[in-house]
Parts: sequence; structure tokens; C-alpha cells
Amino acid sequence: MTATPDLAGRYLAAWNETDPAARAAAIEDLFTDDVTYTDPLVSVQGRQALDATIAAVQQQFPGFVFQAAGPADAHHDQVRFTWDLGQPGRDAPVSGFDVAVVDGTGRIRTVLGFLDRVPAAA
Repeated sequence: MTATPDLAGRYLAAWNETDPAARAAAIEDLFTDDVTYTDPLVSVQGRQALDATIAAVQQQFPGFVFQAAGPADAHHDQVRFTWDLGQPGRDAPVSGFDVAVVDGTGRIRTVLGFLDRVPAAA
């Protein structure tokens, strides 16, 4: 299965979904049961752990949203994309890029996240 750039938009939408039931449904639709997510701050496996990670980020950054910071680039079974996390209409204090790898059904099985800009600790 070839990954497509629109996968990045669906991925960011899942990270922005604040309703727990809707987020769980998006995660079930988009990710494999045994998805792995790794960035410099966390490494988790499984849909429930990913859901908990997303909820924790939303709690840490209330009112912030993920937005694509450029076009997604996809080939074979992977897609990479840059993103910003911040309040709408303001400079985003957090930015990074992710690489997502899909399985044969088009669901994301692996995410490798990188942080390019993070706020200084208070």
C-alpha cells in the first residue's frame, strides 16, 4: 500500500480531536492495533496508549491545535510532514515533523516524531 499525503491531515485531525469518543473512533480508523509512536518525550505502543498520549498533550497545551506547516511528502509506505502546535492566530511555540509508516491496509503502524522547537521549561 502506498501512503498518501492526505494521511497527514487525517493524522493531525486525530491529534486535534478533543472529544474522547470521537478521538477513539479516529484512532481506530487510522492506526493499527499495535501502532508504535516514538518522539523525544514518549514511546508508546497500542491505540489506547496513543490515545492517552494525545490526551496528555491536549491537557498540557489547552486550546492549542496542530496545523500542517507545509506539504506532506509520501512514497511507498511512508509519509513525512511538518507541523506546528499553537493557538490559532499566534506564532506556534512548538514545531516538528513526523514520519508515519502504513501497513498493507493503509493504517498507520509506526510514527517517528521529531521536535524542532519546544518552549523553555519554566
